[in-house]
Parts: sequence; structure tokens; C-alpha cells
Amino acid sequence: MAPLILKMSLPAIASMLINALYNIVDSAFVARYSADALTAVSLVFPFQQLVIAVAVGAGIGVNSLMSRSLGAKDQEKAEFAAEHGLALSLVNGLLFVLIGFFGSRPFLGAFTNNPKVLDQAVQYSYIVVGLSSFVMVYIMCEKIQQATGDMIVPMCQGLVGSIVNIILDPLLIFGIGPFPEMGIQGAAIATVLGQVVGMLIGLWGVFIHQKVLKIRLLGWKVRTDVIREVYQVGLPSIIMQSISSVMIAGMNVILIKFSEAAVTVLGIYFKLQTFVFMPVFGLNQGSLPVMGYNFGAGDRNRLLEAYRITVFYAVVIMVVGMGIFQVFPEPMIRIFSDPNNPQATEALVELGVPALRIISLSFIGASFGIINSTMFQAIGHGMASLFVSVCRQLFGILPVAVFLAKIAGLTAVWYAFPIAEIVAVLFSWGILARIDRRELRKLVLLKEE
Repeated sequence: MAPLILKMSLPAIASMLINALYNIVDSAFVARYSADALTAVSLVFPFQQLVIAVAVGAGIGVNSLMSRSLGAKDQEKAEFAAEHGLALSLVNGLLFVLIGFFGSRPFLGAFTNNPKVLDQAVQYSYIVVGLSSFVMVYIMCEKIQQATGDMIVPMCQGLVGSIVNIILDPLLIFGIGPFPEMGIQGAAIATVLGQVVGMLIGLWGVFIHQKVLKIRLLGWKVRTDVIREVYQVGLPSIIMQSISSVMIAGMNVILIKFSEAAVTVLGIYFKLQTFVFMPVFGLNQGSLPVMGYNFGAGDRNRLLEAYRITVFYAVVIMVVGMGIFQVFPEPMIRIFSDPNNPQATEALVELGVPALRIISLSFIGASFGIINSTMFQAIGHGMASLFVSVCRQLFGILPVAVFLAKIAGLTAVWYAFPIAEIVAVLFSWGILARIDRRELRKLVLLKEE
């Protein structure tokens, strides 16, 4: 089981690490363009998270349904799930065309009164949110291939797309060589072009490379039962990740009362933490189809073995990540320095060093939370993931942050993250134990019969 999970996970981990590198490099180039530009990108971040929430949530729903169908030897249903997934990704992309172009300025205007920051944030959002159709299809192709056991093409999607983005970033932001200086718009265009390249590789993988499924572009019929099953798992995941956007937006409201630098620090944290969380999300992607397949096959022992091994690897990664955040917070903050504004850089360092050290205390608890959610999704209990996420982010982080901001100031606000993670772990373990008693143990009896 351990070699299988590593084989399934390592390509996704490699892809996600490159994606994490892109996130950091992209923000570092933006920061060197101007401190206001970095603040603008930080304000758009929850909007981008909403896009990813819808894309990944639908993808997880398709992945889970495909994995369970393949485990149950239902080839036709797995193919229907993939075909409906691609159609849903196009519909979701068109929805965000409207949201991006008509919702960006009203949404972002609620978080800043600085016209320079607002204008740059709106320019960035028009492009990365308004043109998000490409990332919708990109992520759906990734999830379809992972459900068939192919982790290499999804890895190539992430690797090549991120490399294209990293190369184009400085060229388009600063106007190097024949390219015009486009500033924050250049960063957004580089992001979208990287997504286009990743999408094209993904489409090749789904329609030409993989041989497990026969996926039709034309001639298939809409089946509401398939869409319903996709969103039984996918919708809770979408809401769960959308709650993350709400949480970040809420934190921005709390932090902007202290300073714009505090908002920027939170944005920097979310960029840096991707280097720790992305490998765990890679484990998530590798283990979800393994868990789903064994659940569909009625094998509780292998299902739980996959869960335990994945939790162990996730904890090891998070312990290493927490150590890095504890020892090297200042050098990490200085990656995002503005050479033309040393005063702004020192303000970031002063606020950011304690923030990174405090928030990273939540990493070990987060490893359990992520893998527990993976388990819930794999066995078709998406609502359990949603419940835990709501408890953690809406009833945990935000209320605690508001309370700590009032009684103890900015530094204390960061403790909301580890406090909420403890609550979430206790909830998720309790729910998992209940599902095991009521459902998973019955798999053993059914298999014996």
C-alpha cells in the first residue's frame, strides 16, 4: 500500500511544488514592482480562491464518483462522470466571466480606500478571474486522469504550466526585451497563459493519451443522476473551499483596521505555506482514488491502511514545514521585499516574523484535517468535510480572531489559526469514528458473505 500511494502521489507532489514555487516567484516579482501591487494581489487572493474552490470541488466530485465506479467495475458510469465533468467545467468557467467582469470592483472596493491599490487589484482580477475558464477545464482534466490512475500527465500539466508562468512573469511585469512593461496586468496575463498551456496538455491526456475510458465530445446525453452524484461530494467541497475565501476576506477586514501591511503579511503567509501544504495536497490527490477504489471494492482493511499511511506521510511533511517556519521566518518574508521602499519591507518583517511562527503551530493539526477530509470525500461523505471546515473557519478562526483583535492586538490575532485547527481535528476524528462504526465495519461483513 505504501509504494502504491507514493507512486500515485509523487507526480502530484512534484507538480504542486512547482506550482508553489510559481506562487512565490509571482508574488516576489509583483513585490519588486511595487508594494501597492503586492497588496492588490493579496486582496484578490480570496476571489481567486473562490475560482479554485469551484474548479477543485467539481473535480473532486468527478474523481470520487469515477474512482468508486471503477472499483465497482461500472465502466459506463465512470465515463459518464468524466463527460459530465468536462461539461460542468465549461459552464462554471462562463459563470466566472460574469463574476470577474461585473463583481471585481464592488467586491474589492469593500476592503480598501486606497485608489491606487484598488485600481491595480481590479485590473488583476478582471484577467485572472474573468478568464478562469481555462483553469476550470485544466483542473477537471487533472482530476479525471488521476481517477484512472494516471498521475504523470497531470504532473506535466502543473510543471509546464507553472514554468511558462515563471518565465513570462518578469518579461511581462517589467517589460524585458521586446515585451511591454505591463506591471500587475503582466502578472495576470502570465498566469492565464500558463493555465492555457496546462489545459491543452490536460485535454491531450484525457482524449488521446489515456486508454481506460472512452470519453465522447458529442452524442452523450445529460444525466441528472450523474450530476447529482458528482455534487453530493463536489458541492460540499466547493462550499468548504469557498468558506476559505470567506475566511480570508474576513481576516482582511480584521487586519486592514491595523494596517495594509498586515493584509500583505497574510497574503505572504498563504503564498509561503503552499510549499508545505502542496505536498500534502499531492498526497490527497494520490490517495483519494486509492481510498475510493477500495471503498467501492468493499475492502475496509485496505481502505484504512491507505488512510493511516497517508496520515503518517502528511504529519512528517507538516513537522518539517513547521520547523522551517519557526527557524527562517525573516528570510522568507524578505523574499517579498520592495527594493524601492525599504521602509515598507521593514514593516512587513516586523509584522510577519511573529505571524509566521504563530500560524505555523497549526500545521500538524492541519495534516490530520486534510487527510480526514480526503477520507470523507473518497467514501462519499462530502458533507462531513463541509461540517468540519465550517467549524474550523467560520466558527473557529474568524470569531477567535475578532475576539483576540479586540482584547490583545494584532499579534494575538494569529493564534486564531492553531486554536481553530485543534477544534477541527477533534471534530473530524469524532465524525470518522462514527462513520467507521456505522458503515465501514459493515464492509467486512459484506465481504465475508
